[in-house]
Amino acid sequence: MAESLRSGSKIAQVRLGTGGPLVGIQGLGCMGMSEFYGETDLAAARDTLVAALDAGVTLFDTADVYGRGANEEFLAPFVGAHRDEITLATKFAIQRTDDPRYRAVRNDPAYIRKAVEESLRRLKTEVIDLYYMHRRDPAVPLAESVGAMAELVERGLVRHLGLSEVTGAELREAHAVHPIAALQSEWSLFSRDVERSAVGAAAELGVAFVPYSPLGRGFLTGAFADAGKELSEDDFRRHQPRFTGDNAKTNAALLEPVHKIAAAHGATAAQVALAWVQQRAEVHSLAVVPIPGTRKTSRLLENVAATRLKLTEEELAVLEPIAGQVAGDRYPDMSSTSAARE
Repeated sequence: MAESLRSGSKIAQVRLGTGGPLVGIQGLGCMGMSEFYGETDLAAARDTLVAALDAGVTLFDTADVYGRGANEEFLAPFVGAHRDEITLATKFAIQRTDDPRYRAVRNDPAYIRKAVEESLRRLKTEVIDLYYMHRRDPAVPLAESVGAMAELVERGLVRHLGLSEVTGAELREAHAVHPIAALQSEWSLFSRDVERSAVGAAAELGVAFVPYSPLGRGFLTGAFADAGKELSEDDFRRHQPRFTGDNAKTNAALLEPVHKIAAAHGATAAQVALAWVQQRAEVHSLAVVPIPGTRKTSRLLENVAATRLKLTEEELAVLEPIAGQVAGDRYPDMSSTSAARE
């Protein structure tokens, strides 16, 4: 399927929120270009960014926490060279230190004002197209956080606002303070927590949904059955419950129907998983822009080609029960996710 894109055709576009930017119906998650998934060939990663844009991918997603700022710095030359062609998304809220185990969440206005200035400096740009609150700190009133983000729009530092890992009620509360263009949360064949309330709220409010990890951090590609043997020592997935021990074996077995459907279409398991997200969003009348991450051009073209794959109603029915059978949580600590506050 990926071959067809080398002829120069581009993917369709969708709007992020009411009055937001038009972007390709698939974006690119850039986190893995800086850390979490083992060593990166930076030259190959740069080529992947260009290939993505050539294929019609225009939403490029990063965060200040990825590589503790290194990912934003890595993207800066690409952003500068293609500023008018892309929609640049970054995030604030997660704090890290030299201690690799330390994580904290901050949503207070003073922190937000400081974080945006630092992201603008690292990205070497004057404005961020889409600025997300990466995680919610329930100790800070949501109106305070979103109010501070709205001030950034008024100052011309940010064009549109986004939230990540919030519930439907939280999305409604935030949207009442300032329009939210996009909600970014995990959504895949393996992770459907968001369908409890967030998906319906986003559809009701006209907020676009940006699924991260639509390939289950790579598990839905069918490549992993034993993370301890197949992943490098510095790959964070070695410590994710779904990639660990018996959980990994159980979850690998769940992919059998995915592989069968892929074979019937001459596609890959990853393409079936991405097509499922697109078609699941259609059920909810929801604009969706999945952001699978990759560092390789070949994988990028494979992922983008999935936007042309249509699954039948029978195939969708076969895939429907998978999420309910997955073993293990999506994070070792789920406390900062929307699922913990439902």
